[in-house]
Amino acid sequence: MTQPVRRDRGQLSGWAPLRELEELQARMDQLMQSTFPFPTRPLSEIGEDPWAPLADVEDTEDAYVMELELPGAKKDDVTVEVTDGELDIHGEVKDKERKGVLRRQTRRIGRFSYRTTLPRNADTDKITADLAHGILTVRVPKVASAMPRRIEISD
Repeated sequence: MTQPVRRDRGQLSGWAPLRELEELQARMDQLMQSTFPFPTRPLSEIGEDPWAPLADVEDTEDAYVMELELPGAKKDDVTVEVTDGELDIHGEVKDKERKGVLRRQTRRIGRFSYRTTLPRNADTDKITADLAHGILTVRVPKVASAMPRRIEISD
């Protein structure tokens, strides 16, 4: 048996995917508010929180070497600090001036932050940083006395 078709303002009523998505989002918001007592903000209100750059951390024999991807970053816009055994790298990648219309943008711009706890054997007084070709390389030497050494067993 077929169902009669309702007409609203001259249009066929039926499946309205956008309306259903809005209803689903409203239900999810209600669920989140009932589950978590603290106030939540919609994504549109969150603003621009710092993003974390992609990073490689290598443990070599004499140092820890971190390489962070920061394409377009300038040396003066990046800060590397050490406080209480934590390495904090933060700054901003600024958007370049464009002459044409930007059709697509997938590279990240804006404020960034990368933080990590350093191991006990890190020599924080001798940390070096170098920014070249969009890669920030931070070298954290290991304390010489903390490096393992082989002990010979006597007869």
